[in-house]
Amino acid sequence: MRLPRTPSGWTIAVFGLLAFLLGVLGLVSPDTMLAMLGFEVLQTRAEGDYTLVYMAASSMAAVNMGIYYMLAAAVDFRPFFLWTVPFRLVTFTVFTTLVVTGAAPAKFLGVGLWEGLGALITGAALWWESRRTPAPQAA
Repeated sequence: MRLPRTPSGWTIAVFGLLAFLLGVLGLVSPDTMLAMLGFEVLQTRAEGDYTLVYMAASSMAAVNMGIYYMLAAAVDFRPFFLWTVPFRLVTFTVFTTLVVTGAAPAKFLGVGLWEGLGALITGAALWWESRRTPAPQAA
């Protein structure tokens, strides 16, 4: 796989790698991931408790998303980089709201901050790159 060629590509690649690794962690050790997020880890689960199924599904989604991000970075697919910024800011807003309203534990705020800060860094890198790229010449 090719390394990113731009600062924005690196922000996407790093985000993708982290998503991939955390997704693998969630698949291999869901209790570790639950504890990292501030959720209670139960020794036994009641019938009808699908927490571990949900953890497997969301972890698999994170693995896939991580791969998509790393592939986009490898080919320098800048429109994708741009599209991630507003959607990651929406994710920041939703996850932060879950913590503020008490629906999620305080540690879960880290996920929202990771999304929001990552979106701002990617957006800043894209803005900086656009200022450095010369404008196309008229024919």
